[in-house]
Amino acid sequence: MRAIIYCRVSTDKETQETSLARQKHELMELATNNHLTVSCCIQEQESGYKVDRDGIFQLLDLFSDGEADCLLIQDETRLGRGNTKIALFHQLHKLNIPIYTSYHDGKLELSEADSMVLQIVGIVEEYQRKIHNAKIKRGIQRAIKNGYNPSNNLSNQDKAPGRERKTFPIEEVVRLRENNLTFEEIATTLNGLGYSVSKATVHRRYQEFQNT
Repeated sequence: MRAIIYCRVSTDKETQETSLARQKHELMELATNNHLTVSCCIQEQESGYKVDRDGIFQLLDLFSDGEADCLLIQDETRLGRGNTKIALFHQLHKLNIPIYTSYHDGKLELSEADSMVLQIVGIVEEYQRKIHNAKIKRGIQRAIKNGYNPSNNLSNQDKAPGRERKTFPIEEVVRLRENNLTFEEIATTLNGLGYSVSKATVHRRYQEFQNT
């Protein structure tokens, strides 16, 4: 698997630079011991309570783009502290990214309390998604009742399947990605708006947009 090494210290003092070097050395050894290929090493000097970190956004983008498969950190506090740590654990879990730590000399073992919080967050998010989809469905039903025809979003329906390049608002995809929705959630939202599109198509078109 391709791994991202993430090293963090909380201050910008020069004395902390040795800590960053030590973290990187430990994690390089961890990668070797677990037969992982290091594709990127991110180092930063920021508070663990801060979620707005360039390094965090960089690694999340790399994982979202499928350019790496797992994360290597010294211990869970290097990723974050407090609510920030839980939020990042949850985001990585949604992306199916395993976490390895030098502290555990292998895969991260969450505490019982952290596991419980993540389960609660997952349940709450699932119900929020259900409520969101229900609101979309009710809105579409009201629109149809008032004369809206969803088939108008799909042109040339007399053609054979697969002939036409599907059209949907890429600007909406970009906006939803900026709000940290997954491609599956974006596809579900677009389908609710009358655009018949798969997660793979949304991801591919998003990549095309980014490249241009």
